[in-house]
Amino acid sequence: MTLQDSPPSPGSGAPVARSRPPRRLMTATAVVALGGLLFGFDTGVISGALLFLKEDFALSSFQEGTVISALLVGAAAGALGSGRPADRFGRKRVLIAVALVFTLGLACAVASRDFASLVAARVILGLAVGSASTIVPLYLAEIAPPRLRGQLVTANQVLLTVGILVSYLVNLAFSGNADWRAMFAIGLIPSVAMLVGTLFIPESPEWLRRRADERPAARRAPATRLPLADPAVRRALVIGVTLAAVQQFGGINSIIYYAPSIMARAGLPAGNSIQYSVVIGVINVVMTVAAIPLIDRLGRRPLLLFSLAGMAASLVVLGVAMALPSGPLPHLLALVCMVAYVGSFAVGLGPVFWILAAELFPPDARARGGALCALVNWAANFVVGQLFLPVADEVGVSWVFWFFAAVSAGAYSFVAVKVPETKNRSLADIQLDLAARG
Repeated sequence: MTLQDSPPSPGSGAPVARSRPPRRLMTATAVVALGGLLFGFDTGVISGALLFLKEDFALSSFQEGTVISALLVGAAAGALGSGRPADRFGRKRVLIAVALVFTLGLACAVASRDFASLVAARVILGLAVGSASTIVPLYLAEIAPPRLRGQLVTANQVLLTVGILVSYLVNLAFSGNADWRAMFAIGLIPSVAMLVGTLFIPESPEWLRRRADERPAARRAPATRLPLADPAVRRALVIGVTLAAVQQFGGINSIIYYAPSIMARAGLPAGNSIQYSVVIGVINVVMTVAAIPLIDRLGRRPLLLFSLAGMAASLVVLGVAMALPSGPLPHLLALVCMVAYVGSFAVGLGPVFWILAAELFPPDARARGGALCALVNWAANFVVGQLFLPVADEVGVSWVFWFFAAVSAGAYSFVAVKVPETKNRSLADIQLDLAARG
């Protein structure tokens, strides 16, 4: 049974009906995209909770960094380990497991009594976050008709940014009484909703179709190896892994994680770090929502190119602003550049990377290929998060931003040459295109 609205047969080139998306499709999207909201919430909530955790648990600076990085380590493991189960047991069963792990991790965080138990809770949450970053966009891409695929996968990215913003607002709401346990506990609401909802969603029709077409012996083979000899898989992997690394080495999480520190370096009063985070979170949500109608209207490539050009230009000027003597004009310029940078990222590279990671791989390699892309993304996130401040102290923050700008500019050239357009195309047609490219 399919959730798609009269899709054409793969490779047929038949026009797609413009009928209203069926209610089952939208319900499944809403339930599964809660994984994106939890992804965002669990990565953002620690920024406020840590202000009070470090006092309650007497955390050293090293321990604070460990609490943050524990989620990233778990996420890398979750991303790497989610592909094979998704191929063997189905997307739905893995999504149920992801929702269960989210709930377990949040409950453990609420009940944490010391540093060790908190780190364990963060690792558990990381496993869920990493798995969700792979399986949620994969499932959404496989249930969607071609004309809606970009919009439905982008719904996951929208809820991710909403989750970050919600976590900042929750932090702000409970900061007055220093109730970090309540900050984590709020996340149980969407995690339980996702756990219940995933019990009733249908399995991915793409996965069911593949299972029905495979003989038992052939079914076991994809579960044991990624067919890298296939040209389409190699090219998809090069594109996916490159964009995964660019997402992080282009500097987005350095801006999001360290916005108050960057503002302080520019000579601005840091003020309340949570309030600064809320502003960045709002910009991130607004521009990601703005991308929804553009993903399937303008296409993936134009948005990627616009996004990377805007990121590079903003970072170059931001680096200049940070190098100028402190004053009103450099302060304003730094703020404007940060807003422009986050907006440029959110309207293109932010959502489009996850869409392409779910679209480009052949069925037998789709889950594991997406998992490898997510693994690289989380590993790069960890490296950039750990090195940003030490490197900025050593060479100057302007040079770090100019490095990010160079990465974005290089990625622009890569996208222009290597990345195919995938809007309004069946997943099978995309594979034919990749296989035919030199």
